[in-house]
Amino acid sequence: MKIKNALLGLSVLLMVVSCKTNPFTGEKNLNFVSNDQLFPTSFEQYNQFLNEAEVVNNTEEARKVKRLGEDIVTAAERYLNANGYQGFMNDFKWEFNLVKDDQANAFAMPGGKVVVYTGILDEAQNTNGLATIMAHEIAHALADHGAQRMSAAQLQQLGAVAGTVAVSGRSESTQQIFAQAYGLGTTVGVMLPFSRGHESEADRIGLTLMAIAGYDPREAPELWKRMQANSGGQAPPEFLSTHPSNQTRISNLTQWAPEAIAEARKYGTTTFK
Repeated sequence: MKIKNALLGLSVLLMVVSCKTNPFTGEKNLNFVSNDQLFPTSFEQYNQFLNEAEVVNNTEEARKVKRLGEDIVTAAERYLNANGYQGFMNDFKWEFNLVKDDQANAFAMPGGKVVVYTGILDEAQNTNGLATIMAHEIAHALADHGAQRMSAAQLQQLGAVAGTVAVSGRSESTQQIFAQAYGLGTTVGVMLPFSRGHESEADRIGLTLMAIAGYDPREAPELWKRMQANSGGQAPPEFLSTHPSNQTRISNLTQWAPEAIAEARKYGTTTFK
């Protein structure tokens, strides 16, 4: 019982003292992984990935990926400085690379390391489509989603240990039922919604950043209409997915695009590329 109470107490303490304010939403998010802990490992893993990948250099597409990334980061800095978060990106080391791979995908690693696969360029179709993709990935990095996922996973593990201790005196079948129920319940009921929330948050933040940078956020739902048309209907049900459904994203992005345009006007952006 003492061990169980200590673990639960530690979980509560971590949740209370380990919060960081999201500068784009104003919300406090669970995060007890510091930049100093996370970024060096992220940078090392990113460099290892690039060493093993086929990086595309000195093409118009590669230059566009870098240019759009730099534009959107500049827009982010303008937003952060205007809202009292000067120096927020001091630890970030931004890098944007195009990698030859047929997957229609892109990703960001903590600290500002972004990869775009050549396979998603056809989906992007135009500059604003690519800006949508890159702004989404940059938003993930700026919102500390990687650190939040790590923090949530650690709490999930602590909960599993506490639960295992709590049922340790029960029958073996009871212990197995707990393990299965806890794993399924926390995955479907907590971790997957947590991940989907991050995706939606990155979508919304990304719209604002691309709009401030001068890229048209009204292209974002059009991108996801193309993604939906090319998906072949193979996506799992939304509640079993790490991402919102294509239709949910289309609806959200359509609703949020006018808000992003209005926000961009505050920074003097009235026309789009």
